[in-house]
Amino acid sequence: MDEGRLSRGRAYARRGQVMEIDIKPGQVLARVQGSRPQPYKVSIRLKPLDEAAWNKVLDALSEQAVFAAQLLAGEMPADIEQVFDAEGVPLFPSSSGDLETECSCPDWANPCKHIAAVYYLLGERFDEDPFLLLELRGRSKEQIAAALRERRANGLELREEPPQYGRAGTEAADVPALEECLERYWELGEAAEGLALDVSRPEVDAALLKRLGMPESLGTKDVWSHVADTYEAVTSRALEVAFGSVSCR
Repeated sequence: MDEGRLSRGRAYARRGQVMEIDIKPGQVLARVQGSRPQPYKVSIRLKPLDEAAWNKVLDALSEQAVFAAQLLAGEMPADIEQVFDAEGVPLFPSSSGDLETECSCPDWANPCKHIAAVYYLLGERFDEDPFLLLELRGRSKEQIAAALRERRANGLELREEPPQYGRAGTEAADVPALEECLERYWELGEAAEGLALDVSRPEVDAALLKRLGMPESLGTKDVWSHVADTYEAVTSRALEVAFGSVSCR
C-alpha cells in the first residue's frame, strides 16, 4: 500500500470527508468528498460466510456458556475470534485478495486515498460496535441472538431426563433417621468442608435483564434502568459481605 495515499486517506477521515458509510452483509458502500464537487463512490466487498459456516460457529458459541451469555446480553466476547478460528472459519480477511474494493475516482491505485479513508473509519466503527463486523460477514446481532436462543431451547428439549429417585428400581440413600441427627443439628458436617464457592462479579452485568430485554408494557427505559441499578447494588453489597468489607446486618 502506498504510504502517501494512506496518509491522505487518514486526513480525509479526520476532516470528515467520508460523508456516508452503509454496512451490509458482504458489502460496505460509502461516499467520500474529494477535490471535485461530486462525492466519489466507494465499494468494499467481503464475501459473507455461508450457511454451513455460520451454523458451525453458532453451534460452537452455544456450547460456550460465557460467550453465549455475553452475546445474548448484547455484548461482544473479547476472544470470539478464537471460536471462528477453531471451526476453521475466518472472521477477518486473511489477505488483501479477500477484499474487493472500487472507487469512482480516476486514481489507478488501489486502495486510493478515498478507499483508505473508508478503511480508517470502518476500523473506528468496528471498535464502537463490533457486531458490525459480524453483520458484514452475514449475520446481524438480532439474528445471532435468535439463533443462540433457538439452540439453547433445542438443547433443553434434547437433554436427558434427570434420574428418578425414590421410585422402584432405584437405590435408597443411606440416610440416618432424623432423631439420630438432632445433637448434630448446628454442626456443618464433613461434607461442608469440601464445599467450594467462587464469589466474584458476574461475567456480564445484569445479564438476565439484557437477555429478557425491555418489557413492551413499560414503554419507558426508566423502570428498566432502575431495576438494572438495583441489580448492581445487590451485586456490590453481596461482594462486600462475602469478603468481609461490611456486616451482613
